[in-house]
Amino acid sequence: DVAEGRARVVDTDTNAKLEVSFFRPFWGDYWIIDLAPDYEYAVVGHPSRDYLWILSRTLTLDEQTYAEILTRLEAKGYPLAPLNKTEQPAG
Repeated sequence: DVAEGRARVVDTDTNAKLEVSFFRPFWGDYWIIDLAPDYEYAVVGHPSRDYLWILSRTLTLDEQTYAEILTRLEAKGYPLAPLNKTEQPAG
C-alpha cells in the first residue's frame, strides 16, 4: 500500500516537528522523536503520545536496536503496550 501526503515543518529550529496532510484541509502533528545517526530508522509520534511509528529502511531491525528504541520511548513517556510489529514481505 502507498500513502501520499503533504508535510510542512512547524519547528524550524529542529525540523523535527511536522504537520502532515493526507486529506486536505486536515493536518496532523507528526514529530520525529528518535532518529538513527545514519538514518537507518526514524521514530515518529504524536505529541499526545497516542500514535507512534517505528520506521526502518530495512525489512527488520535487529533485536538490540529495537530494544534500545523501546527503552528511549518508555523514558519519553510513550506507552509500549499497544505497539504491533508489521511483517514486511520481501520483494
